[in-house]
Amino acid sequence: MARHAARKKKLSELTVKRLRPAAKPFLVWDTKQSGLALRVRPTGARSWYCVYSRHGRPRWYRIGDAKVIGLADARLLAAEAMLAVAKGGDPAADRRAARSKGTFEELATQYVDHAKKKNKSWKQADALVRRFLIPKWGKLQAASVTRSDVKSVMASIEAPVVANQTLAAASAIFSWAIKEELLKANPCRLVDRNKTTTRERVLSDSEVPQFWAAFDSAGLVAGTALKVMLLTGQRPGEVAHMRREHIVDGWWEMPGDPVPALGWPGTKNGASHRVWLPAPVQALLAELSDDQTAAGFVFAGERGGPAGKLDGAMRAICTQIGAERATPHDLRRTHGTTITGLGFGRDIMNRIQNHREGGISSVYDRHQYSSEIQHTMEAVAARIVALIEGRPEADEKVVRLR
Repeated sequence: MARHAARKKKLSELTVKRLRPAAKPFLVWDTKQSGLALRVRPTGARSWYCVYSRHGRPRWYRIGDAKVIGLADARLLAAEAMLAVAKGGDPAADRRAARSKGTFEELATQYVDHAKKKNKSWKQADALVRRFLIPKWGKLQAASVTRSDVKSVMASIEAPVVANQTLAAASAIFSWAIKEELLKANPCRLVDRNKTTTRERVLSDSEVPQFWAAFDSAGLVAGTALKVMLLTGQRPGEVAHMRREHIVDGWWEMPGDPVPALGWPGTKNGASHRVWLPAPVQALLAELSDDQTAAGFVFAGERGGPAGKLDGAMRAICTQIGAERATPHDLRRTHGTTITGLGFGRDIMNRIQNHREGGISSVYDRHQYSSEIQHTMEAVAARIVALIEGRPEADEKVVRLR
């Protein structure tokens, strides 16, 4: 809204109606009422503004739509705003302050609409907010949440990683609110994160058959999904959302971008990915449905959506067999470790697990290494099946295959 691009004239109702929109927004300043301007957008929409100076900087106070507020009323409202300014007030700041009087729960709900467009992980963050923050802060004024409140929540969350993730989710909400001029401060700033160590959990050779047998206790759908994670090494969220439409001639072809119509969230790094489904996996998928050409989620829940609560299933399994805590992602890590353990190398592991490589070579090398990927996937699956069946001597056979 640059003032130098505006025009000045004594406005009338007829002048306001006759103003024609241009390719860019423009302003017409009223010479009768100081600070009153009419903004005309390329769409034809017209809005009244009162513009005044505060500490040497211009403030834009929106009066309202010119279709609703006539010229006489706009002049009256502008005069009232300018009188408040003369008395030391700041009408634009007062309006923002009034908007910020909402509760934290209302602010968090507003933020979700923004996050859906910007962040693929918005559901996970929102779940943490609903679980840990809304019960404590939901009815508080958003502007009244203090750093002490943040520290208190952090201390109440037992898992350090979850506490850090919750802190990040809260900070994102407050940062957005500051950008939108709804709040002036982020109480999450200067709050220390918990120190965490990188997870290195990998199922041992002796644990593989134990977990495999226990997967069945999670039910057919969830148990098969966990087995497929172990046999393919793909990300848990992507396996849970696997679609039959994306399986072509034994290859699972994952679009990098989300496909909302199919409920496909896209890959984590946004890169399209193509991985071979070894024979044991194809056999497992066949057990779930006789019609392999049918559309829909491979691991569909009771209501037809993607499989859920796989983390809970893994916790229950660990308790059941008395094993150290393991997560669905640890199954992916076990698969990757098996790849390198069999001597196939980290390069092929990165290709199979869709780790972003970067560089110009990744742009022009989309469909190479198919035979290497297929051979590696079959060899790793054979190794895992051998462990399940109590045949650890499979190591030598895999080496000879190479």
